[in-house]
Amino acid sequence: VQLQASGGGLVQAGGSLRLSCAASGRTISSYIMGWFRQAPGKEREFVAAISWNGGRIYYADFVKGRLTISRGNAKNTVYLQMNNLKSEDTAVYYCAADPRSGARYTSLDYNYWGQGTQVTVSS
Repeated sequence: VQLQASGGGLVQAGGSLRLSCAASGRTISSYIMGWFRQAPGKEREFVAAISWNGGRIYYADFVKGRLTISRGNAKNTVYLQMNNLKSEDTAVYYCAADPRSGARYTSLDYNYWGQGTQVTVSS
């Protein structure tokens, strides 16, 4: 499974970005997919995850309604809509996928990873 993340960039505080992650190499329509982020000097942290059919969605506490995760109709793509961005959202954002069921909140819970896309929020 290969995951390709895109959509990052430079945005002013209060702005919006939409990240995308497309899977190839294998159908992962039954996989859970998630987003993590890693800021300079910090550990990678969980952002959000969505079950294979979108029926279960999980968010980190800091999301507070600003970020929305969704899946494409073909289930091989996951999106992260980010609104009202803050400087502390600056990080490399990674998408991940895993075939096992259940909530998955840590890096160890995911077998497949994308290369990351940089999000920089200027204040």
